[in-house]
Amino acid sequence: MIDTHSHIDCPEFADDLEQVIQRAKDAGVKKIFVPGICLKDTPHLLDVCDAHSDYLYPAIGLHPENIMDEDYHYALDELENILTKSLSKITAIGEIGLDFYWDDTRKKEQMEVFERQIGWAEKYQLPLIIHVRKAHAELMEIMERHRDSNLSGIFHCFTGAENQARDLLSFPNFMIGIGGVLTFKNAKLPHVVKNAIPLSRIVLETDSPYMAPTPNRGKRNESAYVKFVADKLSDVFEVDFDTIVHQTTENVSKVFKKLTFFDKK
Repeated sequence: MIDTHSHIDCPEFADDLEQVIQRAKDAGVKKIFVPGICLKDTPHLLDVCDAHSDYLYPAIGLHPENIMDEDYHYALDELENILTKSLSKITAIGEIGLDFYWDDTRKKEQMEVFERQIGWAEKYQLPLIIHVRKAHAELMEIMERHRDSNLSGIFHCFTGAENQARDLLSFPNFMIGIGGVLTFKNAKLPHVVKNAIPLSRIVLETDSPYMAPTPNRGKRNESAYVKFVADKLSDVFEVDFDTIVHQTTENVSKVFKKLTFFDKK
């Protein structure tokens, strides 16, 4: 399995990072992608990933919820400087996107920041890790402007409706990230996944330390728990666990083409 989205550099893991990584390995997690969310935490993120360079894969980005915590023009300039200096080890641009759930008064700023970072993906030929919440129409408006750019990436933490899934799937080089919400009691996501998202377009994620799947809902999430998401996908698609693991791993390799994820037979 590959956890395509874990904030393992967060303070929540400071006291037991090595044990968290070992538990992930023991659970069968082969790689973990670590997205950035702001400028100030990026040096630490890179240090953590450098210390586990065969296992943790960093991305760089300015999350929409953080655009007002820093001077976002300065933050974007500095993040791009870091990106150009560390290009050989940066695997994606993310976590970026749009989030109007808590605050929709800065839509213009969020869209400006999002579009500039899409420009990095185009310029440096890197995939995107995209966060979207309560902003589907605006996301599609921006993505349509870049439809011919051959962009690739992951629409992270999908929890939307069937029509929204189909909109996202219209971008052929993107996968949809499925996490712990799939396992929640009374969640609508299993029905949406079965009816609108083929297994060939799904990647696994935890979004740890957040969104822990059942049976650990409400606790700190960690990459080892991605197995519960894979288990639930096995039920949804009525295939065995190994099929889920193999297909989702292959899907990740289609997005992150410069990395090798499993041995070719």
